[in-house]
Amino acid sequence: MFEVFASTPEGMGPGDIGAYAARAEAMGFNGLQVPDAVHDGLLLSAMALNATEKLTVTTAVLVAFARSPMVTAIAAWDLQEMSKGRFEVGLGTQVQANIEKRYSARWDSPVPQLREYVQAMKAIFHSFQTGERLSFEGKHYTLTKLQPFFNPGPIEHPDIPILCGAVGPAMTTMVGRIADGMITHPTNTPPEYIREVCLPRLQGGFERADRSGDDFKLVLGPLTATGKDKQQVAVEWEKMRNLLGFLYSTPAYWPSLELFGWQEKGQQLLDMTRQGNWQKMPSIITDEMLSKFVPCGTYGEIAQIFHSRFGGLAHRITFPMPENPIDDEVCGVAVRQLQESITA
Repeated sequence: MFEVFASTPEGMGPGDIGAYAARAEAMGFNGLQVPDAVHDGLLLSAMALNATEKLTVTTAVLVAFARSPMVTAIAAWDLQEMSKGRFEVGLGTQVQANIEKRYSARWDSPVPQLREYVQAMKAIFHSFQTGERLSFEGKHYTLTKLQPFFNPGPIEHPDIPILCGAVGPAMTTMVGRIADGMITHPTNTPPEYIREVCLPRLQGGFERADRSGDDFKLVLGPLTATGKDKQQVAVEWEKMRNLLGFLYSTPAYWPSLELFGWQEKGQQLLDMTRQGNWQKMPSIITDEMLSKFVPCGTYGEIAQIFHSRFGGLAHRITFPMPENPIDDEVCGVAVRQLQESITA
């Protein structure tokens, strides 16, 4: 069985997120992942939580280095109190060019920097809850001043889960050491990649931290082609071809291509971006590649496909909501089937 979290379109803004979250809750989703790309992920989280009563909301993923750990911790603390324990922080590094040129923020060494960021947030949460002196001193972050006037004080649900996005080996192992969960990139969700690459790296982190990993939240967010009928599925299938063509033009995502012997595809796509040849990029993504990366089937079929692909690998998956609310009922059936045991 899976916890099923609805994904949110990256362009969705504050005017629409409340109704969208309410739809997800009505359909039976366990939670909602909100992006931090076009709009502010913390603002979107507040509005989604305010519009729902049971739904867990996770940022996936909040751009960490653009914000002080204190800024993020205060917002997370407020959201957790407001929602009575329904908020999770999902953090990510973004890429160096965006951090430095879009946010005008500092990019040092991303793995140790994100590690300190998580550790700093946990130290801040501890001070908020206990009133003990804040004393975190690292290479990248130093937080040693928290006067009582600025301390929001204890809350009923102080254990706010911190999840991190990770792709590379060092980042994945680090996340296994210190975070409460990991959010996979869509290019890293084939079952073979999870078994052969991701899980061993996480296990290395668990062992270094002397933790079992039993309570670790591994979140799989595959690109999914689904819909109420075959025609709709076919349309989504081609959308995923376009998206994979764009994603695999980024060298950081090539390791999953290399696992299947398709490394030359990434270079072809990168060359096309440099030539401005964007329209032909989807032609590089074959049906065989799509089948490896994209679960595909109608709402009546997709739950069994997910169970077959991902059963035993993770306890949480993300799943797309219908663009048209008229399809919410049939999608809701698929959500319930995903939540059920494979033997049910």
